Amino acid sequence: MEQKTALVTGANKGIGYEIAKGLGARGVKVLVGARSPERGEEAAAKLRAEGVEAAFLQLDVTDEDSIAKAAAAVDRLDILVNNAAVALADGDWNTSELTVATARKVFETNVIGVIAVTNAFLPILRNSPAPRIVNVSSEVGSLGFMTGDHEFAQMQGGAYGASKSALNMLTVSYSKEFKDGPVKINAMTPGYTKTDLNHNQGWRDPAISAKVAIDLALIDDDGPNGGFFQEGLEYHADTTVPW
Repeated sequence: MEQKTALVTGANKGIGYEIAKGLGARGVKVLVGARSPERGEEAAAKLRAEGVEAAFLQLDVTDEDSIAKAAAAVDRLDILVNNAAVALADGDWNTSELTVATARKVFETNVIGVIAVTNAFLPILRNSPAPRIVNVSSEVGSLGFMTGDHEFAQMQGGAYGASKSALNMLTVSYSKEFKDGPVKINAMTPGYTKTDLNHNQGWRDPAISAKVAIDLALIDDDGPNGGFFQEGLEYHADTTVPW
């Protein structure tokens, strides 16, 4: 069996790094997508020190030239994990305080960036016998979750939540297009995880939160397409998250 290659965007830290590490532990060659050459090279070196076959790939998901150069540099790809995302403090969570500039920046990274990267790498992915795409979303992008009657539904999503709802719709839309082919795409939520995005206030460990993304990246041909999944979150009885 040929070794698989995965690209993880925003893989230099947090959940992205743990996804890259987990895939590497399963024998996958990992491309560490990151904007900063310094941080990306450092993360790739750290992964290699832990026994992972990893290489840095300079990639800014908001820069079309960067995306095009990255795609041109890759000759094989089996797995794409769209992990790179932002949440901004400037009124991001309280929708009534949301600025247009903040909304644009959040959507540029979390939604448009996913479209740009996915479409740029699709021609390469289609050459794989089992192409897989995983979108790292959030439960705050779930209308079912946010309109529920549990205590966590009292939180506000702001631009971040709205962008993840849009990402979920993209996942469904792509899955409809891919329904008759080998490409499978799914979304997942890591839950409230300790990352720089929330100033490390989350209660979940990134390594645990990364697990479902790793599993979805390696699903068999009879695996799901167009689903939304989680790993061990206490406010759901199973692993499926409502849209």
